[in-house]
Amino acid sequence: MTQAPTRSRARIALETFFADPEFAGPSLSPDGTRLAYLAPHRGRRNLWVRGVDESHAEAVPVTHDTRRGISRYHWTGDPRWMLYEQDTDGNEDWHLFRVDLDAPDRPAVDLTPMAPGSRVFGVEPAHERPGTVLVSMNPDPMSIDLFRVDLATGRTTLELPQPGVRETWLTDREGRPAFHSVMTEAGDYEFSAVDPDGGRRLLRTVGGPEHPVGVYPQMVTPDGTGLLLGLYQDSDDLRLVRIDRETGEETVVSAVDGTSLDTLGLLGPGLPQTLLTDRATGELIAARYVGDRPHLEVLDPDFAPVYEALSALSDGVLESVSSDESGRLWIAGYTHDREPGVYRLYDHATGESRELFRAHPQLDPADLAPMEAVSFTARDGLPLHGFLTLPVGAERHDPAAERLPLVLVVHGGPWAHDTWGHDPEVQFLANRGYAVLQVNFRGSTGYGRRHLTAAIGELAGAMHDDLLDACDWAVAQGWADPDRIGIYGGSYGGYAALVGVTVTPDRFAAAVDYVGISDLANFMRTLPPFVRPYQVNAWYRYAGDPDVPEQATDLAARSPITMVDRIRTPLLVAQGANDARVVQAESDNIVASLRERGVPVEYLLAADEGHGFVNPENRIRLFRAMERHFGEHLGGDA
Repeated sequence: MTQAPTRSRARIALETFFADPEFAGPSLSPDGTRLAYLAPHRGRRNLWVRGVDESHAEAVPVTHDTRRGISRYHWTGDPRWMLYEQDTDGNEDWHLFRVDLDAPDRPAVDLTPMAPGSRVFGVEPAHERPGTVLVSMNPDPMSIDLFRVDLATGRTTLELPQPGVRETWLTDREGRPAFHSVMTEAGDYEFSAVDPDGGRRLLRTVGGPEHPVGVYPQMVTPDGTGLLLGLYQDSDDLRLVRIDRETGEETVVSAVDGTSLDTLGLLGPGLPQTLLTDRATGELIAARYVGDRPHLEVLDPDFAPVYEALSALSDGVLESVSSDESGRLWIAGYTHDREPGVYRLYDHATGESRELFRAHPQLDPADLAPMEAVSFTARDGLPLHGFLTLPVGAERHDPAAERLPLVLVVHGGPWAHDTWGHDPEVQFLANRGYAVLQVNFRGSTGYGRRHLTAAIGELAGAMHDDLLDACDWAVAQGWADPDRIGIYGGSYGGYAALVGVTVTPDRFAAAVDYVGISDLANFMRTLPPFVRPYQVNAWYRYAGDPDVPEQATDLAARSPITMVDRIRTPLLVAQGANDARVVQAESDNIVASLRERGVPVEYLLAADEGHGFVNPENRIRLFRAMERHFGEHLGGDA
């Protein structure tokens, strides 16, 4: 493990960690003449546009949202129009809005007016018909259909109805069905070719449990002759495989022994994408893999020199790229533990580059703590990987040094994974004097089929044991004080925090549950209706079916609400009132039960948030409360 910086720890203002970034998400226009990005405007993160050689002082804000920051936007084939997606106070009912770049002060137009409970799922340019986009959405909440939207008029026409429940068309670049997929009642995935006459030919059946959130990635090749899928085949590692539309022949396009494709991009905007494609042709150029540091495998020889040049511009890891359609200009963003959100503009014709901007220029990398990859073994022999972040100035090499208070940070999902890079929550805790440990417990993605499926039936069981084993490892290494360990997590991580203070009530000195599940059966029953049919390989397979009596009994036994009378650990609970995934009742019921017993619990309820806090004032409120909570009960800086 590398040595810590020798400088002493400088206290950084909480707002510096959790205010909106000054710049984020840049991308080039198709012709390379303009630059779009997200930056603060009117108190929220809004969309700005400027010439590629202009400064931010010359940029124009083209959206004017004062209620909630924008995170998703799209260039179109028409230089007049841009698109962005927005929900209402975190309810995840995403709508698609049009911005007129010729009149940026005009109000945005909602191109997808729908009733509550319906949302936009995806947006793709229509290559064969400029001036239109293809939008996946569900005006009928139970049917996710493909619509064509005319950008100028807003007229919407049904292009391709969903073929059935748990079924979908996989389309080529012109929006024509090339393949068909269906999840069977048993949970298997069947992929078929779609012939010109509409007939289907089964090409491949894929087992379900190792794909709890679906087979991902899925991408039809630009010429429509092949289907790229993330498959395990006969390996423990997730690899990229091409299935030929005519013959069904499988060809491994990309694979790295001992390493799996990084599928975090499935979870939402702003996360690293699994596959990188050419802006003009749609051809695959690189694939991302999990590791102590994530890394890209270059698949297109023409991209190799670009990748080499971009990688040389940072000692971090290339995370995002945006180019013009000619492939001359590139914007590169980098993953880095102590230098977050640095973007550079590179001209491949001249070889020249310059720093475009920094998301958090007020953060000095020397004041931030290195994140180190660690590994250890669970009590049943399963290899576990994680990340340890120690405060700046902590003595890593001296066994006699004072042991630190430790916060175990548990990721959500559970079908996600922690990765090396800048994490404001981790850096904030380290800056307040805590050792911070993240572990990719069984059920986490990215570490192979065996590691993933070892979580089946193990909620509040071996999945929890992995977290305890991680804490024991940190204590044995001499980093952590066993009497000053806290647990914090969001979503599934919030559930894990509640399990920690119910299943093992004497183990943690403090806990924070952030939009966490307290009642597994209620959680599954209150998922949005269009989500429930797809839970065959997810919550129903890994936890149980609440409509099967014996499984419902087991779900209750693994639910913190059933064991709430065991909670005596100081607890902080945070919840968004509009959460569509983990409804407010999951937090209300825990808090009400504790208050009825006279057990102190702090409850933060944000009326304008959903599954996680987006507005900076709410994030600051949450972490201010966490700072006090852990400071009082673990002894870190408050």
